[in-house]
Amino acid sequence: MTIKDLKPAGVWNAFYALTQIPRPSGHTEAVANFLVNFAKENGAEAFIDEAGNVVMRAAATPGYENRECVVLQAHMDMVPQKLDSKEHNFETDPIETWIDGDWVKAKDTTLGADDGMGVAFAMAIIADKNIPHGPLEVLVTRDEETGMYGAFALKPGELTGKYLLNIDSETEGEITIGCAGGMDINATLEYQEEPIEAEGMKAYSIEIDGLLGGHSGLEINQGRANAIKLLARVLFELVSKQDMQLCSWCGGNMRNAIPRSGKAVVVVDAEEAQTLIDTVKQCEATFRNEYKDIEKQPVTITVNECDVPAVGIPEEIGVNIVNVVMAARDGVLRYIPTIPSIVETSVNLSIIKVGEGKSEIAMLARSATDSVKEYLCNELVAGYAMAGMKVSLTGGYSGWQPNTSSPFVALMGDVYKKMYGEEAKVLVVHAGLECGILGPKYPDMDMASIGPTLLSPHTPSERCYIPSVGRSFDYICEILKEIPEKK
Repeated sequence: MTIKDLKPAGVWNAFYALTQIPRPSGHTEAVANFLVNFAKENGAEAFIDEAGNVVMRAAATPGYENRECVVLQAHMDMVPQKLDSKEHNFETDPIETWIDGDWVKAKDTTLGADDGMGVAFAMAIIADKNIPHGPLEVLVTRDEETGMYGAFALKPGELTGKYLLNIDSETEGEITIGCAGGMDINATLEYQEEPIEAEGMKAYSIEIDGLLGGHSGLEINQGRANAIKLLARVLFELVSKQDMQLCSWCGGNMRNAIPRSGKAVVVVDAEEAQTLIDTVKQCEATFRNEYKDIEKQPVTITVNECDVPAVGIPEEIGVNIVNVVMAARDGVLRYIPTIPSIVETSVNLSIIKVGEGKSEIAMLARSATDSVKEYLCNELVAGYAMAGMKVSLTGGYSGWQPNTSSPFVALMGDVYKKMYGEEAKVLVVHAGLECGILGPKYPDMDMASIGPTLLSPHTPSERCYIPSVGRSFDYICEILKEIPEKK
């Protein structure tokens, strides 16, 4: 059995088609063209706007022409994460899916159900002429995962709908009505590399891989290990015990994914090589104990001797970089005071690239409270500035403030209770949703977010719960059926 054999067929066939089109963030032209052609083949108007977003417009089914217009919204890009052992090029290779009981998974890569499943729902509704609905607009944005660039660049007035249903939430039975805002923080430092005298020296690569990682909004509160921070602890220990020259350091590749792996290359006096090896193994034992109840596999640090590089980082700069990463915040800063189960403010130390004369460190700060987000950003700016690094703040956006008296949410709640005999959970989340950016562009548009159940998005363990797909699709179709008439 393949995913094309699953029900509802319209959704799963659409999702399969998306898995065959490479669509990592920054490479969405092919999938955008595919979506436009798909819409036109199914009788809908469609175009790509100046920002690279896809907009589709489908006429109402007979008898529903006077209903209010609804916007279905999702994003076309996916997070490209894979196991290091997996040979996969996200820019050219399709995603290989397989069925494991009630779950759809990918073979050692991210699945792309975030947010391919939302796109597939919209495609299935456009293609099925037997689903009753009023006038429909579909907005599929580009590059949500790397900075919500498509949503930021969408022109006001491009959409006309009264209601917007974002299909990018990841737990069936939940209606999301608010989310945190965010800010990208990037620290850089250029330096002059210095030659290394190889005689009497040894070089080692120190590598961490196989951590759980995860979504830096949804799973930041689970205490998972951050590969960059763990390596910072190792390097800090080494610097405190022996003369060590840092030559390079890399880790992470997505701003909104908790780093799963990292690698540093260092040089030490050959006579102190065993001290290095012993220190790393002591750190490994410490980390295994700290994360034994969190990480799926024991934390493993590999140490391999390698060729001594010709050049390295000046000692003072290398120590400063280790110190600043060691000191930088990572994880949850605080929870919402009135809803202590929900994270209010956090930061993900997401990417580090040190080598060839340049140090780059990227972080993503999130908060439901703008003033606390500003405080967190200023704290980080101050810390990196003390290490002589230049810091830029980009891509900032405010949180999506919940409308607890939303008629649309009330309608959705009524439909859910009618269908399933229980109340849907209405909540705000710490993850970023594009409603927070689209809301100010369309202040009169009533918005909410739902979706099927996904686990471990932004990691190679990403999976989609099959039973939730059919139920969520039926729920969306029933919501569209119950949209009120225009006044």
